Amino acid sequence: MPSTSFSTPPTPPRSADELAAMLTESRDRSLALMRDLLEIRELGPCLAIVNPPLWELGHLGLFHDHFALRRLHGLPEYQLSGADRLFDSSSIAHDDRWALPLPSREETLDYLARVQQAMLDRLPGGLAGAAQSYVYQLTTLHEDMHGEAFIYTRQTLGDPPPVLGAPPPGQAPIDTPAGALPGDVTIPGGRHWLGSDANVPFRFDNEKPPLEVEVAPFAIARAPVTNAEFAAFVADAGYTRPALWSSAGWQWCEQLGLEAPLYWRRATAGGWEERAFDRWRPLAPHQPVMHVSYHEAEAWCRWAGRRLPSEAEWDVAASRAPTPDGASLAPGKRRYPWGEAPPDGRYANLDAWQLGRLDVAALPEGDSAFGCRQMLGNIWEWTASPFGPFPGFTPDLYRDYSAPWFAEGRRVLRGGAWGTRSRLIHNGYRNFFTPDRQDILAGFRTCAH
Repeated sequence: MPSTSFSTPPTPPRSADELAAMLTESRDRSLALMRDLLEIRELGPCLAIVNPPLWELGHLGLFHDHFALRRLHGLPEYQLSGADRLFDSSSIAHDDRWALPLPSREETLDYLARVQQAMLDRLPGGLAGAAQSYVYQLTTLHEDMHGEAFIYTRQTLGDPPPVLGAPPPGQAPIDTPAGALPGDVTIPGGRHWLGSDANVPFRFDNEKPPLEVEVAPFAIARAPVTNAEFAAFVADAGYTRPALWSSAGWQWCEQLGLEAPLYWRRATAGGWEERAFDRWRPLAPHQPVMHVSYHEAEAWCRWAGRRLPSEAEWDVAASRAPTPDGASLAPGKRRYPWGEAPPDGRYANLDAWQLGRLDVAALPEGDSAFGCRQMLGNIWEWTASPFGPFPGFTPDLYRDYSAPWFAEGRRVLRGGAWGTRSRLIHNGYRNFFTPDRQDILAGFRTCAH
């Protein structure tokens, strides 16, 4: 199909140099995250929540190939014969991906390189058009999402941490303990627009159109729940008390035989250890608890007499500011908790340069106007809200991004994690997973009843 008739959501044009830099940097990161694993294994071991590493890389190539080269630029053939029959996540069931006759590692990497070069060759001088700007950002951000999945795949398989090279200026790893950050902030109620408007340069379809909601006054924690706070729940037999769990959560907990979060084990000298990639280490008390499911977050809240925030409450705490008298919400929304400045190492733990979490009191410059810390980065935060469309929703170009998952019982997560790319995340970004998922980089923040 010729690009002149290619329909995309309204997106501000980006310079060709910016788009090229995004494409190449995202691919460099993908290869840094996965190349060593491909030298060890191309497929497995086969696990229900893990894609074959070789398949997942090929899927990235197909996504760029399909949306940029075929749909946007009108190329008649894929850059690898039969790529759509091998790497299409919408038509190939998860378990079937392990039995496919995949190309070799060298052929797969060559496919990715050829697709990327064909995309770069089609960039103009100066500004790219609106359609090309949209599609190249879509495919890059899709690859960024898979980069985070590569990280928790490594964790799931117990592989060594990735070697990402030297961080850019301002992103050097922080190894100074920052401690805890207890307490709540009180937030006045009011009308709020949930979602993202046209002031956000790139929006996914589930953020649109913005939905006006009424939010009652509430109190929300300044920081997420820490390892130490969650360990108190474990010590109080939280995993053996069905009254603390929903019926679905208790059935899930019993089926797995859990006594603690997924990657915890009892240390020989007492207390707990936690596995980070292939290494066991003492549980860091003031880091946010991570790799906990929605079911576990919900049970902790019932034990503690707390609750998870709704998506709208989370959004208000992250993006709004109080009036001078503190009695109501000031007009307008911030793109990031701290304001409009793009994320960097002063504000948020993103982009995986830390290769893990920071203490919850770290990065005070990233506080929201109400004083909530780390609402972007460090961990994804479960909310109480089911994932669904806003009224007036229509799917964008990648039709299977949101629409197939609305009726699956998924819950909304907000805020991004330490492995999330900073160019992807903002206050309005909505993530969504089923409530049983423990492998993702997720924890939670709570509200007072």
